[in-house]
Amino acid sequence: MILAGLVVALGVVIDDAILGVDAFLRRLRSRKEGGAGVITLLQETTLESRRVALYATLIVILAVVPIFFMGGVSGAFFEPLARAYVLAVVASMAVALTVTPALSALLLEKESSGGRGSPVAAALGARYEAALRSVLSAPRKAFVAAGVVVAAGIVAWPFLGQSLLPALKERELLVNWTTPPGTSHAETYRITSRVAAELRTLPGVRYVGGHVGRAVTGDQVVGINSSQLWVSIDPQADHDRTIAAIRETIDGYPGIDRNVQTYLRDKVGEALTGESKAIVVRLYGPRRDVLREKAEEVREALADVPGIVDLRAEGQVEEPQVQVKVNLDSAGRANVKPGDVRRSSATVFSGLVVGYLFKEQKIFEVVVWGAPETRQSLTNLRDLWVEKSDRTHARLGDVADVSIAATPTIIRHERIAPYVDVVANVSGRDPAAVADEVEDRLEKIRFPLEYHPELLGEDVERQGVEKRILGVAVAALIGIFLLLQACLQSWRLALVAFLALPASLVGGVLAAWAGGGVISLGSLVGLLAVLGIAARNGVFLIDHYQRLEAERTPFGFDLALRGARERLPAILASSAATIAALLPIAVFGWVPGLEIVQPTAIVIVGGLVASTPVTLFVMPALYLVIGSGGERRADLGLART
Repeated sequence: MILAGLVVALGVVIDDAILGVDAFLRRLRSRKEGGAGVITLLQETTLESRRVALYATLIVILAVVPIFFMGGVSGAFFEPLARAYVLAVVASMAVALTVTPALSALLLEKESSGGRGSPVAAALGARYEAALRSVLSAPRKAFVAAGVVVAAGIVAWPFLGQSLLPALKERELLVNWTTPPGTSHAETYRITSRVAAELRTLPGVRYVGGHVGRAVTGDQVVGINSSQLWVSIDPQADHDRTIAAIRETIDGYPGIDRNVQTYLRDKVGEALTGESKAIVVRLYGPRRDVLREKAEEVREALADVPGIVDLRAEGQVEEPQVQVKVNLDSAGRANVKPGDVRRSSATVFSGLVVGYLFKEQKIFEVVVWGAPETRQSLTNLRDLWVEKSDRTHARLGDVADVSIAATPTIIRHERIAPYVDVVANVSGRDPAAVADEVEDRLEKIRFPLEYHPELLGEDVERQGVEKRILGVAVAALIGIFLLLQACLQSWRLALVAFLALPASLVGGVLAAWAGGGVISLGSLVGLLAVLGIAARNGVFLIDHYQRLEAERTPFGFDLALRGARERLPAILASSAATIAALLPIAVFGWVPGLEIVQPTAIVIVGGLVASTPVTLFVMPALYLVIGSGGERRADLGLART
C-alpha cells in the first residue's frame, strides 16, 4: 500500500516539478536585454510561488484526510497509502522550492531571452487559443457541457457495483477443509492426501501442500478433523479457469465443509466476522433446535441468489456423549461429594493429565485413565467405584444417572446469545448487489420472538467505512473551500475554483464505470486524490490571473484568454506525464499484486482526462463570469509577496 500511495502522489510530484520550471522559463524568455540575471529571476519566481504552493499542498493533503478515519480492517489497508501520499506531497513541495530552482539555474542558464519554446507547444497553443475564444464568446455552452458531464456521472453512480476490496488475483489459494466431527486423524489424512493428489493433476496448478490438525503451539483452535490445503497457481495459467477447476474438484467431495479463498481475502473475512466467507448471515436465538430450523430455511431462501457459491448452514454438529448427572439426594445419603463423582468419571472415561514429558522438542502429556474394557459400556461405567473422603467407595450408578445424550461439539455464542451462521462466497457478481439481494430475502422470512438475523461480511464493513468517512469528507470539502478563499483572498474566486471540482470527480466515476463498473475503497481513494489535484490546478490558474491583474492587465476577455494560454503548457505537460505514468497500471494492472492499485489508477486517469478540459475551458469562462466582483485589489501581487 505504500507503493500505491507513491503511485497516487505521482500527479502532484510531476505537477510541482513542471510548475516551477514553466514559470521560470516564461520569465526567462520574456526578459529584455540587459535585464535581471538568471539567479534573480529564479529567486523572484520561487518567492512568488511559495505561498500558493503551500496552500495547494495543504489542499491536496486535506483531500485525503478522510482515509485516516476509516478505522478497522479498511483503515489498516489504506492508512499506509495515505501516509505515503502525504509524505510524498510534502517532500515534493520542499524539492520544488529548493532543488528544482537549483537545477533550473544549472541546466537552463543558457536559455536565450525571447525564445519561443517548443514548436509543438506553439502549435497546440494556437489551436487552444482559437477554441478558447469560441468558448469565452459563448460561455453558456461550456457550462451546459459541464452540467451534462456531471449529470452523466450522477446517473451512472447507482449502476456502479460496490466492493470493499477489488477481486484479488493472488496465485496462492487457501482451502479450508473440515471433515465431520469425530473423524479420525488417519481418515482425515487419507481424504486430504487424496484431494491434494487430485488437485496436482489439474492444468495450471503448480504445487499443493497442506497440514492436518494444528501444531502443539499453534494459534488455530481446530480439531484433528480440520486441515488446510495450500494451492499454488502457475503464473502462466489462466487464473479464473484454474480456480473454477479447483472449485469443481473440491465440490466433488460431499459432506465435507470446505472453503476456497485467496489468502488475503480469507484473513480479511476472519478479521471482520470470524468467518472466511464473504457473506455471513448470523441467526441469534435461545434454542438450538429452532436456530437449526431457521438456518435451513435461510439457506433454502438464498440458494438461487445469482453469484452465491459455497452456500451452507453451519449448524451446531452434535455427537453422542456420555452424560453423568449427580443425584444430589442419593449422593448426600452416601456421603459422596459432586466433585468426587466428576473427578472419578472424568479420569476413567476421558483421562486426567498428571504431567508432561519433553523429548526431542516435542511435548508428551502423561494421562491417567481407565482401562479400555471399563469404557466399553454404560454398565461398566455405572459399576465404577467413586472414592469418598473417608477412603471408602460408592458405586457410580447409585449416586448418579449415567446416560448417552446428543451434545453439540462446539457451542457458539455472542453477546450471551447462541447463534448459527449461514455462510457463502460470491463469484461472478458484484458483492454489494449480492448482499442487497440477501437482505431482501431475509426481510421476507418471519422469525419467532427473540430470534433475529444479522448480515455480516465485507459489504457491511464497506458500508460502515463509507458512513464513517462521509462526515469527514464533507468537513474536508468545507476546509478545501476555506483554503481556496484564504489563498485567493476572494470568496468569488474561491467559488470559481470550487465549482470546477464536481466535473473532475465525475470523470473518475465514469472511468470506474468503464473499467469494470465496480467502486472499491481503492476507487474512493483515487477520487479523493483527483479532488486534490483538480483544486490545485484551479488555484494555480486563478493565481496566475491575479498576477496578471497585479501587472496592470485589465480584467476582461483578453485577461481570461492570456492567462489560460500561458498556463496551457504546464497543465498539459503535467496531465500528460501523470497519465503516461499511470496508464500502464490502469490498462495492465489486472495482474496479481496490482489489483488494489489499478482501480485507483483508473479513477485518477479518468479524473485527469475530465479535469484538464474543465481547467482549460470551463474555469476561464467561470472566471470571466463570476470573477468580475469588486474584491480584487490592484496591489494583490505585492500583498502576497
